[in-house]
Amino acid sequence: MSIVEVKGVDKTYQQGKVSVHALKGIELAVDRGSFAALAGPSGSGKTTLLNIIGGLDTPDRGEVRVDGNAYHDMTRSEMAELRLHRLGFVFQAYNLLPVLSAVENVEYVMQLQGVGKKKRREQALAILDEVGLSGRYHNRPTELSGGQQQRVAVARAIVSDPALVLADEPTANLDSKTGEGLLQIMRKMNREKGVTFVFSTHDKMVMSYADRLIHIRDGEIADGAPDK
Repeated sequence: MSIVEVKGVDKTYQQGKVSVHALKGIELAVDRGSFAALAGPSGSGKTTLLNIIGGLDTPDRGEVRVDGNAYHDMTRSEMAELRLHRLGFVFQAYNLLPVLSAVENVEYVMQLQGVGKKKRREQALAILDEVGLSGRYHNRPTELSGGQQQRVAVARAIVSDPALVLADEPTANLDSKTGEGLLQIMRKMNREKGVTFVFSTHDKMVMSYADRLIHIRDGEIADGAPDK
C-alpha cells in the first residue's frame, strides 16, 4: 500500500530570465514502511521533489497524495495540520532553534500539537536516549557537535510517531562514521516503529542502506529501481 503517490508532477522555477524545468512529469509511488532514497547529483530535482512530497512547495501541474490525503483538495490550514501531525522533516542544516536546549527542541513539535508538558518531556527524554543523547538533554545546539545536532533533529522528527519522515541530505555535513551511526538509528526506527523514510541524497552510503533507490536525473525518474 502506497503512502506517497505522485502523478504527472511538473515544476519550473524562474532564475532571473532563465526558466529551470526542475521536474518533468514525475510518476512515483512509495510503499508504506519503505526506507527509500531519491538519488541523484546536485540539480537533478531530488530536493524539489522531496519538498513537494512534504507540502513545502507546490507543483505547477500534477497530483500528490500522501497518507491518503490529496494535496490539491486541501486548504492551507489542512496542509499545515498534515505536516504537523503526520510528517516529520530532517534538514541538511539541522534547523534547530538556537535558544532552546536539545530536549526543548524535541518537545517543540509536541507543544504545537497540544501535548501536555509532563507527557512531552517524558517522550522527548526517551527519544533522546534512543538516539544516544542521554546526558545532553539541556545542551543548546551551539554546545553540540554537528552529528549530535542532527540526532536531535531526527529525534524531533520521529518523536510524535509520524507516518512519513522526509530527510534532505541528512548526512551531507557529517563525517562518514557519524553519518553511518545516524543512518543506523533511522533504520532502527523504520524497522521497529514502521516509520516510512524518504531521503534525498547523493551519498553512496545512504544509498547502500536504502531498500529502494529512485534515481533522478535532469528532473526525471531515470529508472524504477525495484526494492532490494
